[in-house]
Amino acid sequence: MNTSTKSKGKVYLVGAGPGDLGLVTLRAKECIEGADAIVYDHLANPEMLSWARDDSEIIYAGKEAGEPSLSQEEINALLIEKARAGKDVVRLKGGDPFVFGRGAEEAKAIVDAGIEFEIVPGITSAIAGPAYAGIPVTHRAENSHVTFFTGHEYPAKTESAIDYAALAKLGGTQVMLMGVERLGAVTREMLKQGVREDLPVALIRWATTGRQETLTGTIQDIAQRATAGGFKAPAVAVFGNVVSLRENLNWYENQALSGKRIVVTRTRKQASALSNKLRALGAQVVELPTIRIEPPTNLREFAKLVQDAHIYDWIVFTSANGVEAFFEMFFKLYNDAREIGAARIAVIGPATAQRVKDFHLHVDLQPEEFVAEAVVKEFRKQGGIENLRILVVRAEKARDVLPKELSALGAIVDEAFAYRTVAETRDTGARRQLLEEGADLITFTSSSTVENFLALGLPWPKGMQVASIGPITSKTARDHGLKVDIEAGRHDIDGLVEAIRNFFSGKNAENS
Repeated sequence: MNTSTKSKGKVYLVGAGPGDLGLVTLRAKECIEGADAIVYDHLANPEMLSWARDDSEIIYAGKEAGEPSLSQEEINALLIEKARAGKDVVRLKGGDPFVFGRGAEEAKAIVDAGIEFEIVPGITSAIAGPAYAGIPVTHRAENSHVTFFTGHEYPAKTESAIDYAALAKLGGTQVMLMGVERLGAVTREMLKQGVREDLPVALIRWATTGRQETLTGTIQDIAQRATAGGFKAPAVAVFGNVVSLRENLNWYENQALSGKRIVVTRTRKQASALSNKLRALGAQVVELPTIRIEPPTNLREFAKLVQDAHIYDWIVFTSANGVEAFFEMFFKLYNDAREIGAARIAVIGPATAQRVKDFHLHVDLQPEEFVAEAVVKEFRKQGGIENLRILVVRAEKARDVLPKELSALGAIVDEAFAYRTVAETRDTGARRQLLEEGADLITFTSSSTVENFLALGLPWPKGMQVASIGPITSKTARDHGLKVDIEAGRHDIDGLVEAIRNFFSGKNAENS
């Protein structure tokens, strides 16, 4: 947004949801996409920041125990300062901004400053956490009401706003947020007020993410269990008979990749295709793009080759990125798809084929193996290609096996450099996340993702294994001293996901 014509911006207090990216509202995504500045919390999934514009200012304002952070007054002042500068500001708050999130305090400060604002509700962990742990907060055979309360107060304090005697009398399902550190004091006070000792309790840590853990017990022993197991915040506590239903309804923690942290190094634009499939299997995904797709160095030369596409007998696309770049240029030059002439189309891989089909064109040659050498073999099967004109659409600095081999077979080959991959320099918190929390697995989908990740110079997390999409990428990884633990048998995203799934379930990844 051009802020130069605005005297004041607007502040959006946006609920970032409980952690699972799929639980973020459409309105929240719209606000992030349009923001001039984003101020985000520790519990807001940093992957949401990938929706922000490249020129959006991103500010971390998270509060973590024992770590220096902005005070609430400083955050309020920051929001007002940015809005007064004419910026539309998104304040990303974990869960829902009005459920124990101090959103009301921020809203009041904004109102007092005469700044326009909007509240965007989010799914609170008080509901989502129990659901992802297989615990319904209501059940007509068990309860007729739910109570939310915060454990952020010490119950013995005379100024406590929580009436534990009333909670004990009320019964039903009770959900406590922000109280793991005070769990012992809270449960002692509840027992003191007459709550029965065998009341089921569940603690759900990092709810709705791939790091989710659930600990169950009773009000008598849950604090001791939590201490013994090193169970720390952030966590939601559920008190009530509904906790017992988890035994049959636990769905999220039993998935194939539950508890696995997996790094995805593809471009921001492409990451979601792999990330979403891994998340669907229960993995926690850390999107750390290492490459970015940019126009070719000589765009004029590329445009001329696209303009002359009709003179070729064959057009070979080596990647989906090449297809997109080619047709983006083609339709700037022509209004009619028939201008591509009689050229037949060859591709490497199903994703590339699908992008061609998206433009309503037929793929004439697609080898079963997703490597350049396989295309050459298929052309050999076609008979002689001597004197045929072939345009190879590919990335700059990619392997030149295809044009060399086709030329050796007698074809007249031109190379159209459609794009180039460069190192991704923008970081939305994923590098910090990897350094602090580590990972079980890193995925590489091209040689450039390997090279650029290593160029970041990040310490290699202890125990992090490597998954490669195919033999070319694996060779690059090994040439750089990495051990490849998983290689997809089918060299595409689905094949990679299947290989990862098989690996963690004990099957041989090579047979995927």
